Order: sequence, then C-alpha cells, then structure tokens
Amino acid sequence: MGVKEKNLGQNKMGYAKMFPLIMSMSLPAIFSMTVMALYNVVDSIFVGHLSDGNVALEATSYAFPMQMLLISFGVGTAIGTNSLISRRLGAGDQHEADLAATHGLVLAVFTWILFLLLGIFAVNPFLSLYGCSEKTFTYAFQYLTTVLCCSLFVTVQISVEKSLQATGDMIFPMLFQLSGAVTNLIFDPLFIYGIGPFPELKVLGAAIATVLGQFVGMSFSLIVLFCKKNRIHVTFKGFRFNIKTIKNIYAVGIPSIIMQSISSFMIFGMNAILSAYDSAVTVLGVYYKLQSFVFMPCFGLNQGILPVMGFNYGARNKKRIYSAMKCGIAVAIVIMTVGTLVFLLIPEFLIGLFNDDPTLLKNAVPAFRTICLCFIPAAANIIFISLFQATGKGVRSLLISFTRQLVFILPIAYFLSMFFDLHMVWFAFPIAEAGTLILSIILFIQLAKTDLKKLDNHS
Repeated sequence: MGVKEKNLGQNKMGYAKMFPLIMSMSLPAIFSMTVMALYNVVDSIFVGHLSDGNVALEATSYAFPMQMLLISFGVGTAIGTNSLISRRLGAGDQHEADLAATHGLVLAVFTWILFLLLGIFAVNPFLSLYGCSEKTFTYAFQYLTTVLCCSLFVTVQISVEKSLQATGDMIFPMLFQLSGAVTNLIFDPLFIYGIGPFPELKVLGAAIATVLGQFVGMSFSLIVLFCKKNRIHVTFKGFRFNIKTIKNIYAVGIPSIIMQSISSFMIFGMNAILSAYDSAVTVLGVYYKLQSFVFMPCFGLNQGILPVMGFNYGARNKKRIYSAMKCGIAVAIVIMTVGTLVFLLIPEFLIGLFNDDPTLLKNAVPAFRTICLCFIPAAANIIFISLFQATGKGVRSLLISFTRQLVFILPIAYFLSMFFDLHMVWFAFPIAEAGTLILSIILFIQLAKTDLKKLDNHS
C-alpha cells in the first residue's frame, strides 16, 4: 500500500459517510463559534446597562470595525494555514503539513506586531473620522487600544485552532473558545461595574475582561499543541522561513484576509451613511452583535467542511467534494431559516437584552425584520466560499465578498438613503446577498468545468 492509500485508510475524511462526518466535525466548531460570539455580545450587553449605556453602546459600535479587522487578519492567515495543512495531509505529505503549521504560528506573532502598532498609532485618527462626542470617543479609545495592543493572545489562539481543525480535531478548538468565553463572562461584570475588590472601569473593564479571556484560551491551546500528541508537529528547532510555504499559505490567506476585512470597511461606510439618522449606528452595532449567533454557527459548519473538501481535493476525490458541498448547503439553510424566524418574531426581546431605549426600539425592530431576509441566500454563499478556499481558489472567495459588501451594499444603501427613509436603507442587505448568490453559482459552474472536472471519480 502506498503512502497516499495508507493515509486515506487512516483518515476519516477520506472514507466516512458524509453527513455523520460533517456533523461530527462541525458540531464542536459550531458550538465553538457560537461561544466566540459571546465575546462581542456579552461586552455590549453589560455596558448597555450602565447609567450611560447609550453612549457606551455607541462607543463599542464605533470600535467594532477596527476590532473586526484584527480578527480578519488572524482568521484569514489561519484559514490559509488550515487549507494548506489539509491539502498536504490529503496528499500524504506529513512534513509539509508540519511545516505549514509551524509557519502559521510564527505568522500569528507577526500579525500581533502589526496590530500592536495600530493600537499605538492608529486608534486616535481612526475614531476622529466619525466626529463622535468626547465621552463616546474616550470609551471607544480605551476599548480599542487595549484590545489591539494585547492581540497576541487571540492571533496565536486562532492559529492553533485552525491548524488542529485541519487534522479533523474539532473538540479542542471548541474547548479553547469555551475557556476564553467563560473567563470573559466572569470578569465582565466585575470590571465593568466594580464588584467587590475590582475597580469600576466601565467600557475599559469590558476590554480587560476580553483580553483575559483571550489569554486563557491561548494558554490552553499552546498546552494542547505542544504537550498532546497531534497529527501535526510544530517545532522551532532549526526553523527557517520557507518562502514557498508562506506563498502557499497566503495564496488562500491574503484573499481570506481581504475578504473578511471588507466587512470592517463596509461597517465603517454604513456608519457614515447611518450617522444622519438618530440611533441608527447603534442599531447596526447591536444587529451585528446579534446576527453573529446566526452566522457563527454557519462559519462553524464552514470550519468542519473546509478540511473535508480540502482533504478530498488533495486526494482527487471529486465525488466526496460534491457530497460535502451539498450536505453543507442543506445544513446551512436550516440554521439560517431558524435565525430568520427568530429575528422576524421576537426582535423586541433581542434588542431589550442590550437597552430598552424607546428610540432604539423604534428603529431597530423594522431594521431586524428587514435585514434578516438576507440570511437564507447567505447560507449557500458561505458554503461556496468554503469550497473555493478548500480548492486553493481564494481569489474567488475574495471576489464574492468584495462584490457583496462593497459593490452591492454600500452603493445600494447610499442610493436608498438619498431618496427614501431609514427603513428602506436596510433593504440593501437582502438585495446584496441575492446578487452575490448569482455570482457564487456562476463561479462554481466555472470551477466544476475546469479544476474539478480533472479530478478522478472514486466510488
């Protein structure tokens, strides 16, 4: 038996029944990503109930794009590492898989250095662009500076998570997220409200609690990576940068970074458009915190499917690639349908978790019921993005996100704001998602007729 055949026989991604396989790999990641959503939501819920909760919520909404940019760089680089590891394992090349994981961890440190510099030099000019009040500015400045300067913890944790997920290990990445989220949940009220011996730090306290949670998650991940036997082996003994490995990581990683960073620029642009409407910026901020509980499970599903499709692409098994894609779309649609119903039926309850200000409720209820119409078409788009990443076609994933969030949403939202009221502006979201789905299908058909057509069909 050759190396490739032996590897296929040992790895469940090459032979297990597809639906149980995807569920076994995705459920821990779905849980993990849902827990990750708590990082953003819990902070906002606690600060929203301060005596000046409206100002605090507005501050976290203004800080959100830069915070998303940090996660985009960390996750994007790690996705490139994940894709390379899974493809090398599928091809039976253990050495190259190990090399990719080691490089991924080193690149995570370089990502932190970049955001350390941004935290020191860029936060002030960034927030000045909004022209917000002095108190809002102070809160947002404290939060952003703390999170960015201490971002080593989250970038390293994300790198380890994605490397382990590429091997089919979804349990430990889930536990990393859970340990961090629980830590954040415990320390949030203590630092925000000043309970017991802890000082009352308000929004700064939320940032400190977030960083503490990320430190716990990173520490746990490094212990598992270096002290437990894994299918990848990270070592820095005799380490030297391999240009080919870095290029392969960023062939998928850079498009992934840009793809996810686009969300930051989109929210920045939307904040600028919505600043003309009372409390609309806060509405958008609250929406993005809450919609993460719908989208994060789909991204968790994405994490479970990505290594399966990447492994079978490396193994040249077209039949299993298609099977994983179809199964993923079906599960994603179920998740998004549930999310749509929740946003349609109980928007008042969702908003009340943060703040019961009448103006916020008046604007947020119709906004939630309109924006959620984009959830179901987004389900298919997320799985198509995963397919393109798994097959090394990161540029196509980038094109989908770029078209959806810059070519569609911002121009449409701006046009609607010029001629209609605030309620109509929210329709930019479902219109953009529907247009993106058409583009995704076109790009998939092209992939099926070229790269996938060349693969062998295995029974």
